[in-house]
Amino acid sequence: METLCGLDLLASAVMILDRDRRIMYVNPAAEDLLEYSSKVLLYQRPEQIFLNGDVFDDICRQVIAHDPAEKRQELVLDRLGRSALHVYCIVKAIDFPDASVLVELRENVQQLRQDREKRLMDQNQANLELVRNLAHEIKNPLGGIKGAAQLLEMELPDRNMKDLREYTQVIIRESERLQKLVDRMLVPGKRPHIVNDLNIHEVCERVRSIVLAEYPHGLTIRRDYDLSLPEIAGDKEQLIQAVLNIAQNAVHALADKIREGNAELVFKTRVSRQVTLAKVRYRLALNLHIIDNGPGIAPDMIEKIFFPLVSGTEGGSGLGLTLSQTIVRQHGGLIECESRPGHTEFLIRLPIARA
Repeated sequence: METLCGLDLLASAVMILDRDRRIMYVNPAAEDLLEYSSKVLLYQRPEQIFLNGDVFDDICRQVIAHDPAEKRQELVLDRLGRSALHVYCIVKAIDFPDASVLVELRENVQQLRQDREKRLMDQNQANLELVRNLAHEIKNPLGGIKGAAQLLEMELPDRNMKDLREYTQVIIRESERLQKLVDRMLVPGKRPHIVNDLNIHEVCERVRSIVLAEYPHGLTIRRDYDLSLPEIAGDKEQLIQAVLNIAQNAVHALADKIREGNAELVFKTRVSRQVTLAKVRYRLALNLHIIDNGPGIAPDMIEKIFFPLVSGTEGGSGLGLTLSQTIVRQHGGLIECESRPGHTEFLIRLPIARA
């Protein structure tokens, strides 16, 4: 196999099958993609590796029969105990001792992104319905509690007014606080109502000034803007709220570093091309990265952070990221998150131009 050493350097997964369609060679990239060592893969047939390996095997049979001599196809390869592989598969007949076909597998990143986006969209829609139903159930009795407390306060005798008013005021204030929370929960049901052309950097600068006003020391906010970005259509105030929620979450996670004086928050903007958002193809999309150097999000929390009433910070309402995701979704975009210790990155993707 010395003649195949060059294949070891390829980034795409390569396998060579013999005339019986058994694997006689795999390169390191194939081992990484399939999550099996060469010792396990060698001399196996596709149907022994993939649950739907018969589809893969049929393609190899066609190419071996030179009908056609090369075949390209997108495949979803199911595996036992592992996630399915979305790949672009190239099978080609080769002239090599004892070999019949060369198989190249390239992970279909676009399909993976679409699947992830669909999952986030479904999750966000379910969250929205849950929050709105919960808010409506709370709102009516809450108004009754506040009204009853106000009436009770008016009926208190003067001699007891000073002492008992303290208790009625607690009821009224807490009712008002919960009323504001309920109002925030109902906000996702409203579409952007003031849609104008806006510059995303104006949104970032407003958020930056708000955060720095609250944390003037120990926090550095760095800008990495692509100033060539065109304007987008949207509700400026809603987008400010969406970005601010994410930034405030990041700042709360940076509490220890702020005390140490080495906390950093980065606003980075870039453009991406030929992007699919909410099943719509766009020629251009805006990427807003919000990056912090905090401790990161726990692995068991990363899939839950957009759920309503789930908070990773003490005293948090668990609504900030849910509202941000909903606002961005109403603008045709999506928020994604990746995190590891020392680097948490939220990516807001918004459409610019239809394809």
